[in-house]
Amino acid sequence: MKILILGATSAIAEAVARKIASQHGELFLVARNGQTLEMISQDLIVRGATRVGQAVGDLTFQEKYTEWFEAADHFMKGIDVVLIAHGTLGEQRELEKDPDLAFDIFNVNFISAALLSQAAANYFEKGRRGVIAVLGSVAGDRGRQSNYFYGSAKAGLDQFLEGLRNRMFLSGVSVVTIKPGFVSTPMTAHLRKNFLFANPEVIASGILKAIVKKRDIVYLPWFWKYIMCVIKMIPEFIFKRLKL
Repeated sequence: MKILILGATSAIAEAVARKIASQHGELFLVARNGQTLEMISQDLIVRGATRVGQAVGDLTFQEKYTEWFEAADHFMKGIDVVLIAHGTLGEQRELEKDPDLAFDIFNVNFISAALLSQAAANYFEKGRRGVIAVLGSVAGDRGRQSNYFYGSAKAGLDQFLEGLRNRMFLSGVSVVTIKPGFVSTPMTAHLRKNFLFANPEVIASGILKAIVKKRDIVYLPWFWKYIMCVIKMIPEFIFKRLKL
């Protein structure tokens, strides 16, 4: 497998990369932190990756999108899969008070992820093949008072990917929406952990299965599909009274 990972230093992306490396795949990684990116690249080579390329950059910087795809294509002589895995949770109370922080949440979690997905679609459409896998969240399934900035950004991304999936179907390009529940990562380090939290390796395994099977939407772990089904069925007049 030849995979371009955007947001490669996130815990989930790194877990996916390690699994690809163990299968002797080829990877091209893009992330902001060059030092961390270099460490991850060296580790992937040790784990069995055939080749690992990298580029340092801010994923909200749209002018670089074409350059990254061209670099990955040149390095690996083609791309099979694009994984878009960057994101930030933010602190709800701070976001309510600071419009600049709120804009950043929307820019990172929705705008940049959507535009990168479109860039991937433009790349794959020429060859009428490929898989675009994008990290969404169960938080996008319903607005909750505790994280409605993050949740609404993911909801917008979910809608965008549904439309993109519909458009790309006849081109032979798969668009996979990944919806993890709670995951034990640095982004959620401040949250109290419970039995619903999964580790990144479990999520990574689910992502790779979804990519291979070219699923449309996958909840990870699997039980979140049923949890969110119940939550979405709660009437609004009851839901707004719940402390969620």
